[in-house]
Amino acid sequence: MPELTTETEHKQLVIGAGPVGLAMAKALKDKGIPYDHVDAAAALGGNWHHGVYATAHIISSRKTTEFADFPMPSDYPDFPSADQMAVYLADYARTFDLERNIRFAAKVIYLRPVAGNCWEATLEGGETLTYKGAIVCNGHHWDRRWPDYPGRFAGEFVHSKDYKDPEQLRGRRVLVIGGGNSACDVASEAGRLAAKAHLSTRRGYWILPKTMFGRPTAELNLLRYLPENAQRLALRALLRIVIGRYEDYGLPHPDHRIFERHPTVNSELLHYLKHGRVTRKPDVDRFDGSTVHFADGSSDDYDLVVCATGFHVSYPFLPEGLVDIKGAVPQVYGGSMLPGYRNLYLFGWAQPRYGFGPLVTPAASLLADMIELQDSCANGLGDLMKAAGQRPPETHLMNPIRTLRLIRRGKRRLPLIKHLDRRLTKKRAAEDNTVIEPPTDLLTRNAALQVN
Repeated sequence: MPELTTETEHKQLVIGAGPVGLAMAKALKDKGIPYDHVDAAAALGGNWHHGVYATAHIISSRKTTEFADFPMPSDYPDFPSADQMAVYLADYARTFDLERNIRFAAKVIYLRPVAGNCWEATLEGGETLTYKGAIVCNGHHWDRRWPDYPGRFAGEFVHSKDYKDPEQLRGRRVLVIGGGNSACDVASEAGRLAAKAHLSTRRGYWILPKTMFGRPTAELNLLRYLPENAQRLALRALLRIVIGRYEDYGLPHPDHRIFERHPTVNSELLHYLKHGRVTRKPDVDRFDGSTVHFADGSSDDYDLVVCATGFHVSYPFLPEGLVDIKGAVPQVYGGSMLPGYRNLYLFGWAQPRYGFGPLVTPAASLLADMIELQDSCANGLGDLMKAAGQRPPETHLMNPIRTLRLIRRGKRRLPLIKHLDRRLTKKRAAEDNTVIEPPTDLLTRNAALQVN
């Protein structure tokens, strides 16, 4: 395990060693950009190390999840398991000699801007180091979002993040709250093992089968390369043929268009609903001991409630107010940069419709190019993107094909950034402005804060 030194002012700090952090480290290494790499966990893999249950399999597919520059083994199934994903990520780090540069069990508890457009990182235990820049790859499946219902449940009340093994369900009366991928996985396992398995949803979801016509749904070229509205029409037609109406399974019809929310990819839930092993319930109204009351006036008793209610996008180690987050969308420019600050990059917060690999590899390469370009710009990249008329994203969901086109276009347009920089510098000089440093009041306030 590498030891961090005090001579870090020329380095980037990569925070997080999940798939995104590993891809970012490789991109920096390929460009010859010096960096340190830290992760709070004891091993690499991010959510695939500490966040998934033993029986989890990917919901996209092998081909739409593997890194663009590192194919998964050909003997892997279409939907690799959690164990296989952990091995694959370890092989990726080993192949590109990334692991020896990662310091594990090194949790960043505070990261603040300091003079000179640098960033000061405080690790758990009190160690403080100053870096030229920081690339935050802390993922989005760790900060639990809990439901807020009146009353108190007397049984076991857990988040899906804390669900690890089907034995937690065996013989118990189980209620799963939510309709996303984790909710449907846990409800299906409860349908096999629990004495009672109920799934509470407040609205309808688009539930897609994992395969169509013998192929992973994510790999159907018909659905990937059509314009988005045409994709919606084609997918709705296919779902009506393959599945029928959701109402025939006791599920409400979705209250949104396909792709406006992250679709649920699951081939088991509908099976267990038809077999009576899982029962759909409406939204929870309140808790009363072991009894749960629902919005339709019904009630039932349970031993275990699993809240598969998602996660917050959050950066608790950054100063409060530094990142504006609307819903699940950080208000960044160029996909990762804040106006008013230099050398801070929030990477990997968005979610593609399928796996990470085809997107994260070229995106990390583009970001490494921009990090290198920042050194020759008088203004912060976030300010330049904003001055060029970019707006923050409106959703955290990514159309993979469109995103790949944007990444390629961004690569081609990198030389224009220098032109934008000269224009903005002249404009600010004419307005008697200077290049933005972190606001003095923020620096003063941060220095006075106690790190908990």
